[in-house]
Amino acid sequence: MIEARGLTRTFNGFTAVDSVDMRVGEGEIFGLLGPNGAGKTTTIRMLACLIKPSKGTAYVCGMDVLSPDEASKIRGMVGILTENPGFYDGLSVYKNLRFYADLYHMGRQKANRNIEHYLRLFGLWSLRNSPVAGFSRGMRQKLALARCLIHEPRLLFMDEPTSGLDPESARIVRDSIRSIRKEGRTILLCTHNLDEVERLCDRIAIMNRRILGAGTPQRLKYSFGRKIIIRLERMSDRILSILDGMDSVRFVEKEGNSLVLEVEDPESDNADIIYNIVKAGGRIQFVSELGTSLEDVYMKLVGGRLA
Repeated sequence: MIEARGLTRTFNGFTAVDSVDMRVGEGEIFGLLGPNGAGKTTTIRMLACLIKPSKGTAYVCGMDVLSPDEASKIRGMVGILTENPGFYDGLSVYKNLRFYADLYHMGRQKANRNIEHYLRLFGLWSLRNSPVAGFSRGMRQKLALARCLIHEPRLLFMDEPTSGLDPESARIVRDSIRSIRKEGRTILLCTHNLDEVERLCDRIAIMNRRILGAGTPQRLKYSFGRKIIIRLERMSDRILSILDGMDSVRFVEKEGNSLVLEVEDPESDNADIIYNIVKAGGRIQFVSELGTSLEDVYMKLVGGRLA
């Protein structure tokens, strides 16, 4: 659905996006996670053919973003949810959506059918004749989702869809995104919200002008190793020496009678580790895994900037 190679964008000598390689499969929710200023929105704008890359190539829905003819087709095949969507506040919900449907040259019958479908999907059908001016931010976000879906795009770009929303409104928007996913849409989601990507995304890329790491949330958590805690009845130098000599143990940290070990694969390595501890005279009280959070990975890759 999306394939980018070396995608780069500069503004007056400043490199906002630097040599991004990315592949997003059809039907996938792919998250771009990074701090403010990381180039996420600029990446979306290039992939949606709103601005041209300075270097590199990208194909969206099999078409080249650098080709003027194909770029025009791409713009008609994607939907974009911006961080701060604007509407004609004096118009009703229905008339706002009809306006955008007309921009996509949709026939009246299809436009009316799609408007009803998405307003019902997002719980706004009963408000179709109400002016948008009185809508809360959460309601405006739901309406913005309906608007970016009205022309039945194959691919959706969502830029900080829950930014600034209260918890209830954010949950409503996340539920709406899940509903969209069930319709088979592909979604590229930009955010700096760690919880959001874990809840919604199949795969994520952590970005700070360039891609620093990519994979499923679980794989990224495992990318820096996994830690296990072993509680002993009594610690001894012999146990520490044996563990230091094991290839499967990346490091050992002693905390009283407990050991914190970093290993690559606890499922494979724990049996040998336990065997060697017992062989060295150790009595084990319990063994557990210390989970690595996505925040830990983010901090290591980005360098501590959460926003």
